[in-house]
Amino acid sequence: MDADTNRPSETSVAEVLTMGRLGVDIYPLQTGVSLRKVETFGKYLGGTAANVAVAAARYGRRSALISRTGADPFGEYLHDALRGFGVDDRHVTPVTSLPTPVTFCEIFPPDDFPLYFYRLPKAPDLEIYPEELDLDAIRAADVFWVTGTGLSAEPSREATLHALRARGKRGITVLDLDYRPMFWASREEARARYQEALPHVTVAVGNQDECDTAVGIRDPHQAAKALHAAGIELAVVKQGPKGVLASRLGSGASGTAGQPATEVTVPPVPVDVVNGLGAGDAFGGALCHGLLAGWPLEQIMRFANTAGAIVASRLACADAMPTLDEVEALMNTGLEEAVRAR
Repeated sequence: MDADTNRPSETSVAEVLTMGRLGVDIYPLQTGVSLRKVETFGKYLGGTAANVAVAAARYGRRSALISRTGADPFGEYLHDALRGFGVDDRHVTPVTSLPTPVTFCEIFPPDDFPLYFYRLPKAPDLEIYPEELDLDAIRAADVFWVTGTGLSAEPSREATLHALRARGKRGITVLDLDYRPMFWASREEARARYQEALPHVTVAVGNQDECDTAVGIRDPHQAAKALHAAGIELAVVKQGPKGVLASRLGSGASGTAGQPATEVTVPPVPVDVVNGLGAGDAFGGALCHGLLAGWPLEQIMRFANTAGAIVASRLACADAMPTLDEVEALMNTGLEEAVRAR
């Protein structure tokens, strides 16, 4: 790191490099209240790609983000926030003609969190151009993470595909299915674009609805098989209260090539939910950490589930991302309770 900031040195290679959505989250400080009656708000860094980078940085991973902001005070705030979290922001550039996006939410625990995106006339993070990408950085990263939202409009769509083609499935290459209906004309259009990206990635992560968008199947086991058929080595299907299913293809001694060698289903971690919006991004950052650490698949899923649960129990997203000690403490508590219950 540089001496006077949290910015990594110019020669450092990212362990986790994400690409996609970045904006300002404006969250109400009163829960269970409609926005029409909320009186005070908090301002936070937001956006799936940014949140995953922050979450990975919490575990000491060298994280970086490819995205864009407006050339305005909100954009400056996002740079400050990224650096404060230890995320390399050198690939985050301004778009002078567009405002930095803001997102409002309403908070009705435990499971109703409406989102209101202000990304008009267009979000700067969709103005990423292929010729602006640092392909050497993309190839060198241990984990490269892209999102379905990045495929929703040009030039971001072609930039995302260009980056994936240039990477050539090196290392761990992740597509976060991240299906947001308001960004697409139809689910069918999104499915066609996802099908273009899937052959270039090694890991796909999404809930059952997002898997339906990607491969036309909602059943977790069948969706995982369809993702494998599309070229995915590790399929992660989130099932809400039924937990998460992870299926990893085997090869050589670990299993028959092209056939699932390992499939695990891990239950959710019960918490008192405050705001569920950042849980998936916390899961993503924890997934990156576990994969880089080379943990067994079940351990990775339990760790990621626990990280997501911690963030669901807190108000913010990026600011709420847990440390390694916090995740391990909750995991150990859960193990102790399970032993006592026997």
